[in-house]
This record gives sequence, C-alpha cells and structure tokens, in this order.
Amino acid sequence: MRIIKNSALAVSSFAIAAAVASPAFAQSTGAVDFENTIVVTGTKAKAINGVDIPATPKAKQVLDQSFISKSAPGQTINDVINMVPGVSFYNADPFGSSGGNMFIRGFDSSRISQTFDGMPTNDTGNYALYSNQQLDSELIEQVSVNLGSTDVDSPTAAATGSTVNYRSRDPLEKAQVMAVGSAGDLSYKRGFISVDTGNITNAGLKAWFAASVASNRFLPNTGGKVAKQQLNFKVKQPLGDNGDFISLAGHFNFNRNNFAPSMSLYTENSGSRPVNSSSSGRTPYSWDEAQYTINCADTTSSTKSTTGYGAFECRYNPSRTANLRMNSRFTLADNLTLTIDPSFQYTKANGGGVTTLSEGVSPNGLTGFVIYPSGSSTASGYFAGNDVNGNGVLDTGILVGNASETETNRIGLLTSLRWKINPNNTLRVGYSYDRGRHKQTGELTYINTTTGYYATYFPIDLAIKDRYGSSIQKRNRLSYAILHQVSAEYNGKFFDGKLDVLAGVRAPFFKRNLTNYCFTADTAGSNFYCPSVQDQAAFAAANPYTYNATTNAVTGYAGPQNRNFNYSRVLPNVGFTLALAQGTSLFANYSQGLQVPGTDSLYGSFYYPTSSNYGVPKLETSDNFDAGLRARFGRLSASLGGWYTMFNNKISQVYNQDTQTSIYTNLGKVEKYGFDATLNWKVDEHFSVYAFGSYNKSRIINDTLAGKGTSSTIINGNTILRSDGTFTYYTTAGKRESGVPIYTAGAVLSADFDPFSLNVSIKNNGKRYINSENLPSYNSSNVQVNSATLPSYTTVDLSARMKLAIAGLKSDKSFIQLNVTNLFNQFYVGGFTSSSTPVGATTIPTVYLATPRTVVATLSVAF
Repeated sequence: MRIIKNSALAVSSFAIAAAVASPAFAQSTGAVDFENTIVVTGTKAKAINGVDIPATPKAKQVLDQSFISKSAPGQTINDVINMVPGVSFYNADPFGSSGGNMFIRGFDSSRISQTFDGMPTNDTGNYALYSNQQLDSELIEQVSVNLGSTDVDSPTAAATGSTVNYRSRDPLEKAQVMAVGSAGDLSYKRGFISVDTGNITNAGLKAWFAASVASNRFLPNTGGKVAKQQLNFKVKQPLGDNGDFISLAGHFNFNRNNFAPSMSLYTENSGSRPVNSSSSGRTPYSWDEAQYTINCADTTSSTKSTTGYGAFECRYNPSRTANLRMNSRFTLADNLTLTIDPSFQYTKANGGGVTTLSEGVSPNGLTGFVIYPSGSSTASGYFAGNDVNGNGVLDTGILVGNASETETNRIGLLTSLRWKINPNNTLRVGYSYDRGRHKQTGELTYINTTTGYYATYFPIDLAIKDRYGSSIQKRNRLSYAILHQVSAEYNGKFFDGKLDVLAGVRAPFFKRNLTNYCFTADTAGSNFYCPSVQDQAAFAAANPYTYNATTNAVTGYAGPQNRNFNYSRVLPNVGFTLALAQGTSLFANYSQGLQVPGTDSLYGSFYYPTSSNYGVPKLETSDNFDAGLRARFGRLSASLGGWYTMFNNKISQVYNQDTQTSIYTNLGKVEKYGFDATLNWKVDEHFSVYAFGSYNKSRIINDTLAGKGTSSTIINGNTILRSDGTFTYYTTAGKRESGVPIYTAGAVLSADFDPFSLNVSIKNNGKRYINSENLPSYNSSNVQVNSATLPSYTTVDLSARMKLAIAGLKSDKSFIQLNVTNLFNQFYVGGFTSSSTPVGATTIPTVYLATPRTVVATLSVAF
C-alpha cells in the first residue's frame, strides 16, 4: 500500500497536465514543437515496456525503440504495430520484405495516413501503403498510432481514419559503429551496419550513415526470391541551445522480388484444383500442402499459366524508391517559432504477368493493344507489325511479359508558425503542399527462356517496339495529384491546467489532373485499349463511341482525353483531456476525415462524357468520435476507450450486372463502433506484462445498387441479388464490412534477468467476413466454395536475447538474439482481397499465405 501511495504522489503532476502530448508523438516538426509547448508542469513519464499511452485528446499509442528491437531485425514497422489495439497486419513473408495488408479499427491501408519524419508515404494514385519500403527498424526512434483520427497538419487526401507516424533517430553525441548480422529459415540472410560520427564540430554538427542488405525465399519451392538493399543517412546541425536545428536525411530502398504467392480461397468443394496461384488453383489446407513446387523455366506447358513462365510465383514485383527529407525549427522571437519540412520522393515499381504477342497486325491492319474488329472476334490482343524476335518470320503468338509500370516524382512541404500567446494559450497556423507526378504505363518486354523470368526487372527499360518504333503497352496515363492545405490549431489550459483543450481545423484543396493516352474500355478504371498513336484514328473509326443519356448505355470506346477534378472540405479536429483524481484522466476527441477518389475510380469515369456525372464517385468523408479514461500509477498504466465512426459515401468496388465489370461506387453510409483497451504493468525489476484488446462492429446502412433487373437471385436460400422490379441490389444492408477481424486481443510477457531477457508475444485475431454481404462464396455453377467467414486464429512469437558483456562493446546494442515467428506453426489465411459480391467465380477472394514458423538468429555488436 505504501508503494502505491508514493507512486500516486509521484505522478500528481501527470494528473494536473493530463492533456500533455509529449515532444515526439506527432508527425511533423511543427506538430512536435506545438505539442512540446503544452507541457504545464513536470516531465513526461517514461514508457513502460517500451509502450507509452500519451495523455492526448486522441486515442493514441506509442512504441519506442526498446519495443521495436524485440522483433526480428529488419522487420517492417507495420508488423511491429500489430501489437497495438485495433491494428491488424498480415505479412506476405516472415521478414517484412514483401508487403502486407493492414487494418486499423477497420480502416484499410488506403484509408490510413502513414508518415515518415512527417513525409506522407501513401501512394499518390490509389493511396496504398507498401510496408516493404519502410525504414530499417534499427533506425526508427519510435512509432505512434492515432487509432481513429488524423493530425491537424496531416498532408493527406486519403485518411478517413487512422494515422501512423514514425520518426528516424537523431545522430548520437558520441561516435559509434553498430553491425548486425542475421540468418534463419527460408534462406534468410541480412546484414546491417550504421556509423555515427558523433559531434564533428563544436557547434554540434553530427551525422549517421547506414546500409543493409537482406534476402530470403518464399515458402513454396518456386524459385521465387526476395532481395532487398537499403541506404540511409541523417545529418543534424543544432542552432544554438534553444532546440532550433536543421536536419537533412536520405533514404534509398531497392527491392528485387518475385510476387508473394496468392491464391483463390477454396475451403470446400475444390474438386481437382491444384494448390497454386493460377486462376484454376486454390489455397492449401495445411502447411504440408503449401510445400508445392513450380519450375519457372518449364517450357513444356502450352499455356504457361500454372507451371511455366506465366505462373504468378515466377513474376517479378520490383521497386526502387528514394527520398530526401529536411526538418527544421527556427525561433523568431521568444514566443514565435517557425518550422519548415520540405521533402522529395521518387518511386519506380512494377508488377504483372505474361501474354502473347502477334508479330503481324490485327485483322483490320492495326498495331498496339487493340480489340479485334466488330464481327471478327470479341477478343483483344497485342500486335507488333514487325519481327520482334528476329527469326525472319512474323510469328502469330510469342510469349512476352506485360507488367504494369509506375514511376512517381513527388515534392512536399509542411510548414507552421507557432505563437505562444501566454503560458495558457498557444496558437499554430500551418500550410502543407504535396504534388505527385504519377506516370503509369504497361510496356511489353522479353522473357528469358532459360530462367523463365523477364529479361529485365523493369520492362520500360527493355520495351518491345511496334512497327512505328513506339513501345507496345496495355496502358498509358499521366496523373498529377496536387494538394494545398491550410490549418490552424489552438491549445488552451483552464482550471489550473486540469482541463486542456485542443481545437483545430484543416482545409485541404485537392486537384487531380488526369490524362489517359489510351481508349477507355469500361468503368473499371484499369481496362484500356492502346493502339499505336498512328493507328488511333483507324481504331476510333472501327469502334465509334456513342452514349445514351437516358440509359447511360455506351457503345464503342472513349478516346484519349484529359480531365481535371477538384475537391475541398473544411475538416474540424477538436478534443480535450480532463485531469481527475489519483493519476487518472478523461479524454475525448471529434474529427472529420476525407478520401478523394483515387485514380482508378476517376479514370473509370472517362467511359462517360464530361456532361454526365455517371460513374464519378463522390468524395468519401468520415465523422470520428473518441472518448475514454486513462490511468497511470507508477509502474502501471491503462487506457479504456470507446469510439464511433460514420462513413459517408464510402468508396468501394462492386460487380455491375449491366456492364459485367467491376465498377467503383459509393456504398452510402457505413457506421462503425467499438472499444480499445490497454494494460501495461511492470511487475518488478524482472517481469512485465503488456496486454490489449479491441472490439470492432460495423454496419452498412443500405443495400448496394448492382444494375438493372426484374428478378432476384437466391442460392441455397441466400438472397444474393434483390430486385425492386426495376433495379437489383446486393443485400449489404445491416451487414459487417469484410476483411476486418471482429476482435483482436494480445499480450507481451517479458522477463529480464540481466544479461538475459525473454519476450513472448501472443496475438489472437477474431473471425473475418470474406464479403460485404456476409455470405459464402459460390462459383459460376452456384456451388459453395467457402464459408462466410475465415476462422479466428492465434499466433505466438518469441524473442530471447543475451547481452554481450565484453570490454569495449556497448551492452545495450551488443547482443545475441533469437526470434521465432509463429512459434506453434499456426496455419491461417493472411491478407486477402475482399469482395462486395459473393456470387460468380470473379468474386472468390484472392488470399495470401500466412507466415509459417520461422527462426532467425542475430548477432549485434556496437562499439
């Protein structure tokens, strides 16, 4: 009792300043500076077990380097935050080098804003997050997760929900060299080295430089591999002794990967389907079945779709990314501070498959990617009009690669001015700019007949030419995503600092400037015909475009064109914390978020004339509410909060019965609610427990329009399509969103007997619905092939470390570590592409295999 009493007294200042956000929990330099100034009294309490629950109006959780380092070295930071309540992440491989799938409170990764030293990392086109392109874990100081809201200065047009912010560490005051070597299952090998210069000048100039290289293979014996290299640096110059500084950092990431295996989800009635990633394959039922073999260099298969060059597992999925980030802070007066954070990013990436190319011309004399003329065939094909392979014969079908290429150049700026009016009132105004040039092409390239792989990682570098000398490709479009945003935030303290109020607003002005150089084939936004430029007039004449404004019916194909889309909205973000007795506090927050339609959905609208709004998704918005209690008593901290989100015009892709294609549409309103809980307890100097849990409930308010029709579709007593006599609807009203676990729960149990330590991480994920009708999937013969949900599963990870108490080595960074992922080898389905429509072969989800039990041993030395 005496210990508890003294602990309560020791954190009395925490109770008084319950709204304090600690100095590095935000994303940008301006947000960090602003939050640092609202400390009233005392200092921030240290994290317990590497986990902190900041006393902010937002529901937020922070993991520091001591927590991050327990994962296998090099693991993606998105997998590390899987141990935060409300977060679900599914890795495509055990090491974080092949991408993954993430949800936070049911928000998928395209609706989560992720920043790296304040710089946005979401794709400028479809807002995707690429977890294999993040910073090496050894270089991350901490990661913070806003579970249900964005920061006021978030430079995003995508985040209707959560935010993930991670920050690179600063250079050390003293020189240090750190080297890390790891080896493990699946031929995993990784090396990492970092060099800190220490203070170079008396003014405190310092820097670090780091490099890493990693490789592994995938579980099936396909020959598919992962190879990753990363280079990083950071230079920092303090400006005086008041916290001002300038820093410049760079990041270069090179991935040379094959695709991670993904398969059609058949859990029953799979017949003779083999286990593989082809359209005729299926998922394995066990780890034993997952040990299938594919020979990528097989030349005997006529289709090359399951065993040879065309096998999904044999395709390249490389990327090359780089960025430069500057962070700076300048004190203009005692109460006036300016921050400026510019950045530049570059991305080059692709992924795709194989196809056949005719060296002749189409039946009506065209070249490029074209559809056969009316009356000849409904099929499409690639035509070169010259001897591509140089054998002196115009072959009718040679196998070539047809990847989808993306190249992005992006510049950004976050700047803010903070005015500390007096000790109880602070105001910050900010401006954000983000401009991405997003070029998407689809060149053909040659295939190496010895290895079965593309002759180059990037087909654009070795593109096959048509008779005019131009690249033959399946798509060619140029997009500009331009954001201007102004924001303001006020902090006020009342009642002797017990009540802390944060009131902010941001106003994004977003423009998409889109040019499609090909013909739009339908409303999917990803299907085009790309005749050679010289043949475009002939193609248009052979496929004349008409539009019926009454029925919205289209014939022919919409020609190359440019369109601009503009969006704006004023988004409030307000909240408070109220200090209660005995180290407890109450918090609440309300924020609005938005997602501007992505490029695919907007390019799909090109199928209709500009005079029609048909096919143009509306702006998606969300209203997010958080409220809860926090408590901290010495070695114990806890948080319990409830939340509610209302989606308006949620953008989704559904199958349109009229056009027989997938289209983008708005589901209307979707409400979501649940709770998150965290308990963090350092029992004594040797043992600690961190536990968390969350519950997620979602409800789609309305049925979703499927097309015109007078009859309903019922299979096995389940209504798939409901008709009102004129239109048909998918029966989504009252159903849960797909892909999201109903609940998650986990714990980290730690024991520390210097120099030995042991951490056991347990994570349970609840069942997930596979589509938004919450019904089983049926194949084209109306046979059920899987159930409505994927079952819950539990994984256990282990991390054991022994410090190296050797003279000359730094004990906190010198150790031997053993990591075991999925200790009990639980078999389960990882991430998957969910569908809003459960009928028809195309609606069967494509899933990724989970990660099997994997052992990694690491030696780290620092001196």
